Amino acid sequence: MDLYEHQGKELLRRFGLRTLRGVVADTPEEARRAAERLGGTVAVKAQVLTGGRGKAGGIKVARSPEEAEEAAQKILGMDIRGHTVRRLLVESGADIQREMYLSVMVDRENRRPLILFSTEGGVDIEEVAETKPEAIVRLHVDPLVGLLPYQVRELTFASGLSGETARDFGGAVQKLYEAFRGADASLVEINPLVVTGEGRIVALDAKVTVDDSSLYRHPDIAGWKDVEAADPQEHRAQEVGLQYVKLDGDVGILGNGAGLVMSTLDVVAQAGGSPANFCDVGGGADAEKIATALEIVVSNENVKSVFFNIFGGITRGDEVARGLLAAIQKTGIALPVVVRLDGTNAEEGLKLLAEGAPENVHTEETMLDAARRAVELARDGGH
Repeated sequence: MDLYEHQGKELLRRFGLRTLRGVVADTPEEARRAAERLGGTVAVKAQVLTGGRGKAGGIKVARSPEEAEEAAQKILGMDIRGHTVRRLLVESGADIQREMYLSVMVDRENRRPLILFSTEGGVDIEEVAETKPEAIVRLHVDPLVGLLPYQVRELTFASGLSGETARDFGGAVQKLYEAFRGADASLVEINPLVVTGEGRIVALDAKVTVDDSSLYRHPDIAGWKDVEAADPQEHRAQEVGLQYVKLDGDVGILGNGAGLVMSTLDVVAQAGGSPANFCDVGGGADAEKIATALEIVVSNENVKSVFFNIFGGITRGDEVARGLLAAIQKTGIALPVVVRLDGTNAEEGLKLLAEGAPENVHTEETMLDAARRAVELARDGGH
């Protein structure tokens, strides 16, 4: 579950991290009153669950309550990368002397938390990684031992700070790691983490993702979920118990099992394509569930082809094929569908598809061949 900036900062404050004073506003009038309350120069910031707000014009500096109201009028209702701005954070200004980057995330490959730090803050960390990789410090933490003092000293030394500011920075590192552990987060990111003119360390932004499977332990955080702002396809999938995440590509993906679906996304990328979604129909999915999944996947207008990747295990391949045929008949999907079917009773399943599937359904023997076919069909505009 991704948190809005104002929610992420609320979480960071619970663990002792310093943030600026801010007030949430839903209307221009509320933004003006918030600016009056905060006093001085303020920043009016769009609250959307995507990056690039500043470049899109979603963050504006206001030097008076009237300017804050005017900025709010311009920002509210904006579309930022497919997210409509419905809420603002009006935040007091800061005397910024330095900008840095600090985050803690799950490194699944190494099975432990990874701290990233860079003195190059305020810009995309991906850009820094590409142009100045030496400017990023990577530090793994043993989850059984926790963040150790020498690791905090290593990061503090890398910051180049000294005196009380260096001690403040070390404290911020420890508190951010405690927030990561305490909230069962998969990512906590501060960009920029700034040094003010008074030498204090302040989180100027906050990006937090909490592991969905842990939300039962955090009912207060779960209560922050903004159902109205959720993507319509993701909201529908959640209602029917499907694992679905919308992406930016044009090849719709369906598979059974999270691992297989992740592999499918990778193979589509390897074939030069771009996945439009992650969709796991789960094991033993019946025709009704497959039909619903297909409806959700193709309701994304960017989808130009569908890659259906199934490995028959407990669920036999012939049953999957019958379910897929029924789903195609029910949805009336006209887009090309590429099917890769393997595992238990795969031959029977492929035979059923060969005999009963419409012309827009294609079968391939391997994942890579199927991915290449789906990508090729998507490039042809779904024809």
